[in-house]
Amino acid sequence: MLRLSGITKRFGALVANDDISIDVARGEVLALLGENGAGKSTLVSILFGHYVPDAGTIEAFGAPLPPGDPAAALAAGIGMVHQHFTLADNMSVLDNVMLGTEPMWRLRSRRKAARRRLLDTARRFGLAVDPAARVSRLSVGERQRVEILKALYRDARVLILDEPTAVLTPQEADALFSSLQGLVAQGLSIIFISHKLPEVLRVCDRIAVLRGGRLVATIAARDADAAALATLMVGRAVDAPVARPHAVGEVVCALDGVTIEGAPGVAGASLALRAGEITAIAGVSGNGQQALAEALCGLVALQAGTILVGGRTLGADPRAWIGANVARIPEDRHAVGAIGDLPVWENAIAEHYRGAFAHAGFVRRRAARAQAAHIVRRFDVRAGRGVDAPARTLSGGNLQKLILGRALTGASASPDAHVPALIVAAQPTWGLDVGAVAFVHQRLLDACARGAAVLLISEDLDEIDALADRIAVMHAGRLTEAKPASAWTRESIGLAMAGHDAH
Repeated sequence: MLRLSGITKRFGALVANDDISIDVARGEVLALLGENGAGKSTLVSILFGHYVPDAGTIEAFGAPLPPGDPAAALAAGIGMVHQHFTLADNMSVLDNVMLGTEPMWRLRSRRKAARRRLLDTARRFGLAVDPAARVSRLSVGERQRVEILKALYRDARVLILDEPTAVLTPQEADALFSSLQGLVAQGLSIIFISHKLPEVLRVCDRIAVLRGGRLVATIAARDADAAALATLMVGRAVDAPVARPHAVGEVVCALDGVTIEGAPGVAGASLALRAGEITAIAGVSGNGQQALAEALCGLVALQAGTILVGGRTLGADPRAWIGANVARIPEDRHAVGAIGDLPVWENAIAEHYRGAFAHAGFVRRRAARAQAAHIVRRFDVRAGRGVDAPARTLSGGNLQKLILGRALTGASASPDAHVPALIVAAQPTWGLDVGAVAFVHQRLLDACARGAAVLLISEDLDEIDALADRIAVMHAGRLTEAKPASAWTRESIGLAMAGHDAH
């Protein structure tokens, strides 16, 4: 169905793809794995015509695919469902599916024919959908179904799924996997991109592993296991994070009836966060978690309720939260966590320069660079030009390590001895490879063992299972009671994430 031969792509001195050859057979699910920066996104962008390769060719269904021509890729039957959906919320399912399929000069839209075709496609592949439904009223799982139907409506024969379960409840993920079986049974080929190794082993027939821009292995899924795949991805064995025994202390932060206006907002949330404990909030993206995380960093004001840190009420004043020894790992590492055009050393001290790294309005560059160098060493931040490298040149995993290091080190003159009172970690491993995930998890566990209270906001139930002492679920701005992790099952968390009573 698809053959990539000798694909090479360079960006200056960086070789993003180095002589990669991959083929996909009819009715096959091929996983594409690799660390952050391994070359997966570049390879997919070349396949879609967003990039032109420096060398190599692509054949789709036996015919050459013109390089640098996205329209040709779509016409050849290659479709993609992105991790972040590309749907117009204010339009119907039918309108979203039809977008871009009719010429601008046509006087009348052929909606009846399009509706029949959409329903026929939905029945054929077992993807139930209401063409008249407004997308804004659909669940996340239903929206993903619409994205898949958009591709199938255009006669896609190869479907690329990018992190397809990242925003799904466990029940929705199971439904997706059942749908994929139906698609494959009818001859569709699928390229499956995911960092979740158990679901890769569950869904895929073969697995292609990239490392450092090279194809290092192509193996049958039946011959693989998660540990072996992790080793292939990072080039070494990945140790599982280990929690050290420690005591749980007093309440560090208390939320009482917190209400934040907006869509999505927060409605009457109450929660107690204790020293030496990781409390996780599970939930599908867009249910108020981001507003809650921003309130816990002083970025948004409360309409009702209070937040106490160390017995003191804090409001919408970020400097006060930093002064209260609250560390944050924001959800969007690129737009919020770092300033891409500034060097690593300036980003490393960005939240603390006024107190520890500036005097009389001037930055103490030597002290700031020394602090940044310490963070780079301690947190294994790999930057080509060291602390002078622009933050935008770092891979996602290395940028997250820099942000993590800044949060856990603070402005302490003895950084190894610094312990934040509270760590607000929002999606701390989103989009990271298995090696970077293990690193971040271990650092959070270590900080917790040293007495920090940790609030983990995550859509990844594997991450929550690995770290959480207590778990609450957020849906439509409402927060459930935080219960011991042992009191929850995957099914009960999934039901709560969908807004149903789990008990």
